[in-house]
Amino acid sequence: MYLDFQIITPMKIKFLFLTFILFSQLSFGQLTAKTNAVISLIGNQINSDLQKDNLHGSISVAILKNDRVIWAGAFGHSQMEKDVPADTNNIYRIGSITKVFTATLLMQMVEEGKIKLDDPVENYLPEIKNLKDYDKYSKITFRQLASHTAGLKREPELRGADVGPLDQWEQKVLACISKTSYNSKPGEQFLYSNIGFAMLGLAISRAAGVPYMQMVQQRILDPLHMTDTYFALTDDKLSRLAQGMSNGNGGVNIDLPARELKGRGYRVPNGGIYSTPRDLAKFAMSLTGKLALLSAKSWKQMQEVPPGGEKYGLGLMLYKSADLDVIGHNGSVPGYTSEMGIDQPSGYAVILMRNYNIGSTNLTSIAHLALKALKQAD
Repeated sequence: MYLDFQIITPMKIKFLFLTFILFSQLSFGQLTAKTNAVISLIGNQINSDLQKDNLHGSISVAILKNDRVIWAGAFGHSQMEKDVPADTNNIYRIGSITKVFTATLLMQMVEEGKIKLDDPVENYLPEIKNLKDYDKYSKITFRQLASHTAGLKREPELRGADVGPLDQWEQKVLACISKTSYNSKPGEQFLYSNIGFAMLGLAISRAAGVPYMQMVQQRILDPLHMTDTYFALTDDKLSRLAQGMSNGNGGVNIDLPARELKGRGYRVPNGGIYSTPRDLAKFAMSLTGKLALLSAKSWKQMQEVPPGGEKYGLGLMLYKSADLDVIGHNGSVPGYTSEMGIDQPSGYAVILMRNYNIGSTNLTSIAHLALKALKQAD
């Protein structure tokens, strides 16, 4: 993937704008010629990458500035074997971007005084004591689970942990605990742990006395009017789902993503949400301080790397360079990949969703390149 955002001449602007208006399924406000040119470069690159990948897949994009979506577009096809053009109403799995939702719930509970970040999780989830070698180490805290510094391995050693009905995810988490091992002492080092985040979601739910999915609905989706974000899809929503294609090792598996429509086992608080880029944009706005769900103090805490941590706060990936100060997250589940990157100084955010796993487009790289170019175009 190569993007030349360095030289945007008037002639290039004119050419790119003519190309820009040919893209299907777009919505945008009054943008400058330079901003249109940057967006055209992004679209051209995505279209080129989709052609190279040759999977008949799609990538859907939303670009925000402060409190509004300034552009949204979809490229490619939403079905593997049908000529159905992708559009901005297609639904995708967002994977681990779900972790930002879970961390937001945690901070809301902290603000309400129901949880302290350094409380032992066992106070609310006593079953965590069933972890292998739990008694050998200090007690795991909420801060450690939310920052992947609890020392837990990425996945439990339980066959079928990642399959099972949505309404039985809590039982699956509890079954996974005794099959989960430590990789290091709590607070010693960073190790990304999906099962750790699932335990976090269940512990938050226990502390609130409200089911996790209900908390997400009432505390995040409803206040932000996110009407196109779900944990389960009804039949009428399934018609808008971009078909997931789990590709790799020279083949494409459509059965695994289809099977996971019925549930992902324990993987709900760490990767269970469906959405569209434009609907997820409302959540991204809350991370820029617009439509805020949390206090400024809480957002600051979410961006602090704890002892043993590494470029990760509380449910937030952190990226800083000379040009960018990005918070957000990416996601990957069978058949889907996603990216949400927010440059805080400029207020720009880029959201991308794809209905396959391995491809020419590096979603994180293109998001960062786009954010840098959009800042330069201002």
